[in-house]
Amino acid sequence: MLKRPVGIFLAAMLLSAAACSPDRGYTTVEGVMLGTLLRVVADVEGIGAQELYAAVMELDREAKASMSIFDEHSLLSRLNRNETDSIDRHIAVCLHLADSIGALSGGYYDVTVKPLVEAWGFAGREAQRQPNVDSLLQFVGRDKVRIENGRLVKADPRVQLDFNSVAKGYTVDLLAALVERFGARNYLVDIGGEVRCRGVNAHGDPWRIGVETPFDGNLSDGRYLQKRIRMTGGGLATSGNYRRYYLDDRGRKVAHTIDPRTGRSALSRLLSVTVAAPTCAEADALGTMFLAMGADEALEAVGRMPEIAVYFILATENEEEYEEFVSPALQASIMN
Repeated sequence: MLKRPVGIFLAAMLLSAAACSPDRGYTTVEGVMLGTLLRVVADVEGIGAQELYAAVMELDREAKASMSIFDEHSLLSRLNRNETDSIDRHIAVCLHLADSIGALSGGYYDVTVKPLVEAWGFAGREAQRQPNVDSLLQFVGRDKVRIENGRLVKADPRVQLDFNSVAKGYTVDLLAALVERFGARNYLVDIGGEVRCRGVNAHGDPWRIGVETPFDGNLSDGRYLQKRIRMTGGGLATSGNYRRYYLDDRGRKVAHTIDPRTGRSALSRLLSVTVAAPTCAEADALGTMFLAMGADEALEAVGRMPEIAVYFILATENEEEYEEFVSPALQASIMN
């Protein structure tokens, strides 16, 4: 859940202080949430920036206490250690969404992937030199866990959940609901590059969100943008393997997206996946699904879902240029 921002840079962050001046009714809050950068720009009513920030930080504590795999005291960590079987509403919602996306994925999306993610070194522990993938795959599969009467039931106590592919997007949605409760009709909320927006910015224009160029190690936070996307509502998330990866002792790239079917790093010429959806949680999960599929399977899947709004950046054969794919549902929103 505590991930570095991947792939999205808010062009809205370039607005001057005057653009968010009080006479336009926009309040800006910045800080750290879920261990990554936070930005809220919203026309909230009757509440100052300090009070809004305090409410956001309370939500931060609530989300981490529920869904973080990096906080050993979180509910999810205790469920994974079998210290409790009681779930809360956040975990129930995330599991329900995981079922919905998993049904579309053909096995490429599965939140029981934690034993594999941990073995490869992406869940707060060092990677095993040669992970025994076959021995771990027996504990992976959504059919191995279910909810009964508000309790989590596992087919095997070694089954574990990892919500990194959905929890941040879900928290973005919670944050959007929070500013709406404070009366916001126009807003953009961003946690680590995953966003949800509504209405227009302080200039009266659609929100503009930039997608970064996906070269390995790009930590520029917006200096290199491939495209911009106009939005007046919904969620947007980008997944990519160009930041969270390492080279193993043989010099091979190991990226954080793990294919639940094989237990191995999902690498292909599909470098970056941006998804627009009604909620940020959906966009977050779908982005992980497409990235795990790889280029050919992802493009084929999009062909079966004409309503899906996606922007793919793919490597070419010479690896010196990029190929781009924009689904028809997103084409009107893409800007150079």
